[in-house]
Order: sequence, then C-alpha cells, then structure tokens
Amino acid sequence: MSYEPIDYLPYDFANRRHIGPSPAEMSAMFERLGVEDLEALIDETVPRAIRQAKPLDFGKPKSERELLHHMREVASKNKVLKSLIGQGYHGTVTPPAIQRNIFENPAWYTAYTPYQPEISQGRLEALLNYQTMVSDLTGLEVANASLLDEATACAEAMTMAQRVAKSKAGAFFVDENCHPQNIAVMQTRAAPLGIEVIVGAPEDLEPEAVFGAIFQYPGTHGHVRDFTDVIAALHEAKAIAVVSADPLALCLLKEPGAMGADIAVGSTQRFGVPMGYGGPHAAYMAVKDDYKRSMPGRIVGVSVDSHGNRAYRLALQTREQHIRREKATSNVCTAQALLAVMAGFYAVFHGPEGLQAIAQRVHRKTVRLAKGLQAAGFAVEPEAFFDTITVEVGGLQRAVMKSAVDEGVNLRAVGKTRVGITLDEATRSDTIEAVWRAFGLTQRDEDVTPEYRLPEALIRSSSYLEHDVFHMNRAETEMMRYMRRLADRDLALDRAMIPLGSCTMKLNSAAEMMPVSWREFAMLHPYCPTDQAEGYAELIGDLSEKLCDITGYDAISMQPNSGAQGEYAGLLTIAAWHRAQGEGNRNVCLIPTSAHGTNPASAQMVGWKVVPVKSAANGDIDLDDFRAKAEKHSDALAACMITYPSTHGVFEETVQEVCEITHSHGGQVYIDGANMNAMVGLSRPGDLGGDVSHLNLHKTFCIPHGGGGPGMGPIGVKQHLVAHLPGHPTTGGTEGPVAAAPYGSPSLLPISWAYCLMMGGEGLTQATRVAILNANYIARRLEGAYDVLYKGPTGRVAHECILDTRPFEKSAGVTVEDIAKRLIDCGFHAPTMSWPVSGTLMVEPTESETKAELDRFCDAMLAIREEIRAIEDGEIDRENNPLKHAPHTMEDLVKEWDRPYSREQGCFPPGAFRVDKYWPPVNRVDNVFGDRNLICTCPPMSDYAEAAE
Repeated sequence: MSYEPIDYLPYDFANRRHIGPSPAEMSAMFERLGVEDLEALIDETVPRAIRQAKPLDFGKPKSERELLHHMREVASKNKVLKSLIGQGYHGTVTPPAIQRNIFENPAWYTAYTPYQPEISQGRLEALLNYQTMVSDLTGLEVANASLLDEATACAEAMTMAQRVAKSKAGAFFVDENCHPQNIAVMQTRAAPLGIEVIVGAPEDLEPEAVFGAIFQYPGTHGHVRDFTDVIAALHEAKAIAVVSADPLALCLLKEPGAMGADIAVGSTQRFGVPMGYGGPHAAYMAVKDDYKRSMPGRIVGVSVDSHGNRAYRLALQTREQHIRREKATSNVCTAQALLAVMAGFYAVFHGPEGLQAIAQRVHRKTVRLAKGLQAAGFAVEPEAFFDTITVEVGGLQRAVMKSAVDEGVNLRAVGKTRVGITLDEATRSDTIEAVWRAFGLTQRDEDVTPEYRLPEALIRSSSYLEHDVFHMNRAETEMMRYMRRLADRDLALDRAMIPLGSCTMKLNSAAEMMPVSWREFAMLHPYCPTDQAEGYAELIGDLSEKLCDITGYDAISMQPNSGAQGEYAGLLTIAAWHRAQGEGNRNVCLIPTSAHGTNPASAQMVGWKVVPVKSAANGDIDLDDFRAKAEKHSDALAACMITYPSTHGVFEETVQEVCEITHSHGGQVYIDGANMNAMVGLSRPGDLGGDVSHLNLHKTFCIPHGGGGPGMGPIGVKQHLVAHLPGHPTTGGTEGPVAAAPYGSPSLLPISWAYCLMMGGEGLTQATRVAILNANYIARRLEGAYDVLYKGPTGRVAHECILDTRPFEKSAGVTVEDIAKRLIDCGFHAPTMSWPVSGTLMVEPTESETKAELDRFCDAMLAIREEIRAIEDGEIDRENNPLKHAPHTMEDLVKEWDRPYSREQGCFPPGAFRVDKYWPPVNRVDNVFGDRNLICTCPPMSDYAEAAE
C-alpha cells in the first residue's frame, strides 16, 4: 500500500494556535447558522460598499520558531549600555520570583480590569498593597491604583488641583527643576483648557497668582530641597501643592505629606519594573483624604460580601469616565495594573528594611562617585543629593559623553557645559570606575566607607510599610506561595473565556510575549542615543507600516500609551490642523449617545463642546439628527467621533454618509478603533472617510490587558494631519507630547509585531472572519432565550452582540447583575454589563475561543434562562434563588444548607467544570458599603484576626 501523506500544517500559527475553532468545528457552526461557508457569512454581515478592494499581504507568515529567531536578530541591533541618564528612568533589579511568577505568568497578565470583584480578589489585594505602599511612602492618606506614566500623572494632578483649589487664579506654577518631559506634557494638557503654565524657580513663585504648583523631589539635576515653607504660602493663598517624588528617595527623605503637600505623584518604575525604552510603568498618585473623591483613575477599596466577610472592590466607580462623560475633567479609564502589581510585590519582597537598604546603597555609591570627581578638581553640584549629581565640564561635554559611551555608559547632557549622572540599584563598582574613566580618571572604587550627603533637615523620621504583608517571611518559598494564592483567587484567560464586549480578550500567545522580557528590549533608556535603539526603530517602523496597510492611514504615532490617550492625541491633532488652517474657532464635536464615555471626556479635554447625536431605533446613528446638528454648528464644527462597527455591534451602512456630512461642514472624522477586531483585512477606516483613528493594541493586536493595564493606543492619520502628530522634547515635532516617552510603552510593541508576523495578512483577515463567526454563533444559539438587541439588515451581528436582559427584572425580579454573578458559578467572567445599553449584556467571544468553549458559555446562559423561567412560573422564590445568592463559594457548599434548591444546582450549574471548578473566594460584594466606608489601604492585621474568629 502506498503511503498517503497528510496536508496538516503543524506550524501554521494563525489556524492551529491563534484561531480557536477547527475547520470541522467551523463546518458545524456554518450548519447552525444556515450558511455555506465563512465567505457567505461575511457577505451577509459586512456591507459590500465598505469592503477593502485589496487583500492584506505581508508575505509568508512566520512560525513561532522563525519568529523568535527573527526577533533575536532584531533585538541584537539594540545596544544595552548602562544608562545613568536619570530623568525619571532608572536601572532596576527585577527579582526573578516576580519576573517569573507575575510578569511572565498568564494568570496575572491575561486578567481583565477588576470590574467583577468576586473573581478579582487576588489582583485587588495586590493593588491594595501597592496603594498602601504609595500612601505610606508619600505620607498622604489615599492613593490610586496607578496612572499611565509620571508625566501624565503630573498633568492629571494639575487639572485636579484646578478642580479642588479655592483660589480663583488661572495659572499653574511648574518648578523648573521638573523633568523636561513632565513640563512638556503639562504644557500640552494646559493649553486647550486655558491654563497658563508658569515655569520658574520655586523661590520666584507668587502664590496669589496661581491655583496650584508642582515641585520635583529630588529635582531633575539632583537638588533636594524642603518645600514646607513654599507649600504653606500656597495654602495661605488657597492654592494646591503637588510634589512629584521619587519613591526610592522617600525611603530616606522627608515625605511630601510631612511638607504639607496636597497631592503627590511620581513613577514606581524603579521598583522592579524594567525601563523598556520608556514603558509601560506604573505612575502613582496620592492625595489628602479631603480630596479623594476628586482623584482621577481607579481606587481599590475594602468592603464586605453578602456574608459580612472582607472583600476588595474598585471604589468610587462613579468617577469612571463612562459615567461622567462630557462632565469629566479626565478621560482616564485605565491604569497600569500589571506594573503596579509588580511594584507592589517589589515592596512586599524587600520590605521596609530592604527598600531602605537599597536606597542607602544607591546614595552611598553616588557619594563615592562624587568624591572621586571632586578630588580630581571637577565642580559637582548639588552639595546634598540622593542619587543624581551634575558635573561642570566646560567645553569637554561632548568628549566626556563620547568617552562614557565607549566605556559602555550613557550619561546626560545638561545644557552645553554640564553632565548629569544618576546612579541606581543596578550600579556596580565597575560602572563607577567606567564613569571616572570617561572623565579621564583611572582609579578603583575600593573605599566603601559609608558616607551620606543627605540634607540634615530632610532626613525622614516617620515609619512606613508597617502592615504585616510587608513583614512576611521573605523566603522565596513563602513569596512564591503568596503570589500563587492571589493568582488562584482570580479568573483570567488562562482559566476561561472572558466574553467582554468592546474589550476583545483574545489569545496573548507565549511566543508573542517572550521577547518582552529580553534584556535588549527591556533595559533600554527612552532617551538613549538613537544608534543604540536600531532594533526598536526597525520594529516600530515595520509595525507602523503594517498598521497603515491595515487601517488605510498614511502615518502612525506610537506615543499614546492607552486607548483614552489615543483619543486625546487624535483630537489634539485635529485641533492643531484647524489652527493651521486659520480655523482655531472650530470647537464643536458631534458624538453619538452610544459612544464610549471616554469620547466626550476626551473632547472636553481639548476644549471642545460636545453635541450628542441620537440613535435610531435600530441602534444606528440617527442620520437626520446628525445632519441637522452638523448644519446647525457648521461654522464651528471641529469633528465627529464615531465607533465602527457601532458600539451596538452592527456594521452601519451609513458610515460613509456620516463622514461626507462632517467633511462638507469643515469637520474631521475620528473613528474609534475599539471594534477594529471586526475590520482587520475586511475594511479600513481610512477608506471609509476617517481622518484619524486610535488602535487599541491591547485589544485587536494581542497586547494583554494585564488586569486593567498596560495598553497602547497609537493613532493613525491621513496625510494632511501628519505634521500635527504629537511631538516630544527628545525627538522634535511642532506639537507637544501626550506621554512621557516618545513611543509611549514601546516594550509592548514586540507583542503586536509578532502577532502580525506570525499571522500574516491572510491570517489576520481570517481572525476577523472567525471573530464574526463566533459572535453570530452565540447569537444564534441563544436565539429564543434572549433577544439580541441590534442586528444588521440580514439579521447578522458583527464581532459582538447585545443580549437584552431588561425584561427579566419585571418578569422575575432578576437583574443583569444577578445574571453576571450567576455566570461566575458557571466558571465565566460576565460579558460587559449595562453598556452601551443599561440592563444588557454585550458579548464578544473573539476568534481565539473554540467551539467547545462557546458551547459551554451558551449552555450556561441557557441554563440561567431556565432558572429565570422557573421564577417566572412560580417554581422558585423571587428572592431566595440561585441567581440572587450567586456567586456561591466553597464555604456555602460545606456549611449548613438552608436554601430551597440543591447544593449541586447552586454550586455546579451547567458550564461549570466538575474537577477544575473555579471557586470565587467571596460572595457578592456590597458596593454601597464600600463607598460609604471608604478604606483604600491595607486594613490592620487585627481586623483579619477578628474576621477569622
């Protein structure tokens, strides 16, 4: 018998690894949907008029092995030197236990934002540890769960100061000793809001002339000064004081709270998070208790569950921009959760003694470096410092800088005659000796006698990190188990599908993630010489070209480091273009009522007036209302912001007409890229009439959500807008920056690049098709049990669908929250709740889920519908039923059972795994209790002891 070879391709990443349903499964799904094949389904779903003419073609896709080999070659073009540039970025030592068990662990990096607290208790505890660390180090009562980077945290502090200050002044003072990127981002944020930024020396501050002021501590050139008196003067003038502080320095130096500061911000990057050529890193913000309800971002708080047990949750959620919309003063709707978790664990790993010891070592090394330079006759300032000194070298600056590079060290050019040097945790004696050699000194770093040059009046006297979690046994065995315990309390993608509409929780493959940890990508300073980052340049350039091909735009800016930042950057770009046309008066933005809440918030931040546009009965934009409002505001129309496919999960056939109407009245079209996963390879926003779009690389292009961050939100623009993209102090450009680093959070970009390279154009297009297939399959399987709120003309949905659960509240007393919590019992994260339509569930399965997982979800949803039907028929009590008691914990299972349904029905509903069942650690969390009794730091251990009793 002759051998018959098979045509199976084991290294086909797109179809064997990334896309969930197999060909056989897809055939069964086609049969259920009543279509012949995938192409027939797409023809019924995506209007022909918006389909792109030319298919995506990136050449032959790479296998995982080929990809990693290629990545190694590109990474090798980056030169990893010892960067002592400082300016808010530092070398650090990531404890291997944290790198392996947090940073590289899908249980942590594939989790979603903790909006469902019962299945997020692990990362909520880790973020509470982070908040406690920040609050303790800054000496301020309340901290948030992180912001995007230090520069944007400074900008958020500025606008928060304006909100809470009793001063009526219109200016904000910025210490000239702030890092340049911090100053630049604050200036960008201030301009459209009409805030005058005064940059100057603290001694020249006139408190009566400003509503607030910010000071860098230590200053960018190393100066350490006490701001107590100037803060007192600000308070006398009813102004707000902000301090941007290095958290490691605060282990030795007087904390901002002790100086009277109202707000403290900064970066926790040096707490074990690699520089990564600029990010991602967790910025922090802490405030006085009086101002906690005005703080931007997310706050983790302590509450109780339905049995009175302690439980964590996101507190004060009404501050989220999806609710405040155009009344918002910030468009922040994300954090850097994964990086905050790492920084918090760094503090847990080392404890207060370890952090103090690290800070002391960094300072003593800086003293030794300064002494060696001074002994050779160099003028070193300041006299007192923490880790940064500035050396006067006259005309030798260029020679010293070049010599340092030859020695494998990057220094900072300050003005034309000085050199800045910032030491860090990773600095060793051979680095100090290399710096000396760059200055022409040949000597050994052998005198390690401790010497301190800290300002006497600024030595910290208060204690910090007193909670027991920072004093646990730090043996790696114990640390590993603590990390595992917290991870086990969560439900992430490594356990189950997370079918969140608009959030696109797809596979984050191991091959895509691996290069992020490589030193060639992780250890570059964002302001290192460009010839040391040629690998990054190649990566960013090729990824930008591919994203232009995918979107139909002419250029990409990688600077925005979140989707909300992308919106803001895109609108700033449009506003700058209008000014260049002599039409800076245009300030009206048309936004459909169904839009993301960040859309109106972003428009407000660029100084525009938001005009809402109605939705038609079928969920589309009401074209008559849109046209009428465009005509009414024609002279002032700046832009419209639309999402495509619509937030309702439908390809609107009028999208091109909306774009034409906007352009005819002089406006620009911003197309939100949140739903790009339904378009890649099928339709391009730039072809539809879009002028600018942001892309959520943490959705469509596989960067993981990381428990609520990191993310990237680059913008694509048409040619006429290219000159108005965000600039940066280090790279030029006519416009100001929106983020601290030139390329946002570039150490994440290898993930999206790897995704494109392994999928290829055909694979990316197939992923889009299957995303649409999976959504339509769910909609069909649930047909009859739940109404799908919006469909296209042929009855199809795009990549997501909205299930209408509102009728059940009247018929059975069952709310959308009851259904969401019951899904936890089934082993699922709930779909997106009550958005864009209150009382509904928006389901997005993505292309990465197999038919078996889709069926498990559908089985669970159908079983929940039968439980609702039993309530409707009077077979189950309206208040005492599995939905109202959900989620059920293991404690419920083992304690006395007094419910009118069985343990099995309560704890093992359809969809739940029998052997590997996920057990939530707490019952339903009481949100109201948590907000009324706001606690945002670790409770004292005595509380835990009482709870245990």
